[in-house]
Order: sequence, then structure tokens, then C-alpha cells
Amino acid sequence: MRAVVQRVSHAQVTIANQVHGAIDRGFLVLLGVGPSDTPETVTQLVHKIAKLRVFSDPAGKMNLALAQVGGSVLVVSQFTLYADTRHGNRPSFTAAAAPALGEQLYQAFCAELAATGIPVATGEFGADMQVSLTNDGPVTIIFDTEEARA
Repeated sequence: MRAVVQRVSHAQVTIANQVHGAIDRGFLVLLGVGPSDTPETVTQLVHKIAKLRVFSDPAGKMNLALAQVGGSVLVVSQFTLYADTRHGNRPSFTAAAAPALGEQLYQAFCAELAATGIPVATGEFGADMQVSLTNDGPVTIIFDTEEARA
């Protein structure tokens, strides 16, 4: 799985001119699923993101996790994180999981993250979405579970 995690002061996803999900302080997670991802991969990534300490403590040091600051997460599926741009100018997305697996693991990720007690808002898998955010910091962290296995 690949995830781009942005610390935000606000984020929302709009579908067909209707706000589908919105959060204030927390993370916007753009989530891509690869063909070798499994439920274990979901658990690994949920744990890393839920425990990610990038919010400031009273001394101003990035030392606090989402739950410690009452944060939320907006999760948006994004197969384009698996774009292959090595050849030509049109990206290939063959490295992304098939839609059935992608949706299954996206839904599992959202459910497992919510089970930690962190409020979760979502986009809609496969929909044409408009995402807006105010990146706080800016802080942007990239996770790639395939690199973590290497």
C-alpha cells in the first residue's frame, strides 16, 4: 500500500458538488492499494498512521499522535499513487491493484482505522472526487509498505 499523509487543519472531499466527507484537525490520507497487499498490510499501515507523532506538544516539538490531539482522518482512495512514469508521457497504472481488491482493502483500512477510536471520514471508491485541504506545517509523510518489507 502507498499512502500520502498530510497533516491538515481542514480537508474535504466533494462528489457531484456535494460534500461527501470533511474533517478539521487531523490527516488527509490518499491511499493506493497494490496487487500484493493483504489484510495484514492494512493492519500494518493503520498502526503506523494512527501512532504517527507529528502534532506539536506544549514545547512545540512534533511528539503527539492523532488521538492525543483529538484529530480525525479523511481517507481518499487514489490508485494513481501506483503510476509508472518511466516510459513516455502517459502514466501506466498496471501496478495498482485490480478494482475489486483495491476497494476491499480501502474499506478494510477505513474500518480498521475507525476501530482505533479515531473519527474517519471518506471519499467514495472509484468516484470522480474533488479534494481540498489546508496543509498544516506543511507536513506530508509518504508510506510505502513494499519498501518497509525490503
